[in-house]
Amino acid sequence: MESSRIDRINALYHKSQSVGLTEEEKAEQETLRREYIEAVRRNLRGTLNSISIKEKDGSITDLGKKYGNVGHTES
Repeated sequence: MESSRIDRINALYHKSQSVGLTEEEKAEQETLRREYIEAVRRNLRGTLNSISIKEKDGSITDLGKKYGNVGHTES
């Protein structure tokens, strides 16, 4: 997510705490928050899917392939 969009989330938060938001600003804030949460989830999913574990017998288990549904995108 672009830093300008994160800055806008923060600006809307601070405005909501000081003077309040209009209905349009509340809708914008909700949309931006949803986008942010989705970006965090995608980032975390990518990180978790790239984990591999070296077993005691020397073999490598790719946890992304085993558990992560690599290539599956959630809607």
